[in-house]
Amino acid sequence: MKKALLALIATMLISGCSNSNTSASNAPASDTTTEQNQHHHQVTDQWVGRWIGVEGLFLEISKDDSAGPGHYLLHMRYGLDADQIGTFEGQATAEGIRFNRGDGPQLLRAGDGEATGMKWLLEKEDCLVVATGEGYCRD
Repeated sequence: MKKALLALIATMLISGCSNSNTSASNAPASDTTTEQNQHHHQVTDQWVGRWIGVEGLFLEISKDDSAGPGHYLLHMRYGLDADQIGTFEGQATAEGIRFNRGDGPQLLRAGDGEATGMKWLLEKEDCLVVATGEGYCRD
């Protein structure tokens, strides 16, 4: 009888612990998350303006004030084909600015000319890179 009672008590304690963990994970996001998001857009806010690629490619970043802090509009010519131009909505992350365009989800991140993978930009130091072969720099 004692063993059955101890087993019942142990089961109740274990289930009580797992319930408290569940409710803790459902708690609202902390101020730390808000502070991290604020930090991300403080970095990417410095990217606002015009960036130059090769052969007429360009990237113009502006803040999307209607969407709130950390949101951007990326107007870009990212290829030589007529349909490789457009304006895309982006959002700051720890890695850079995430956005979607016709060729799928993309990440715009800080780099240098070498990171662009293009010999014409090799000597540049202040660049933004989408992928090897696609980068935009400032002088």
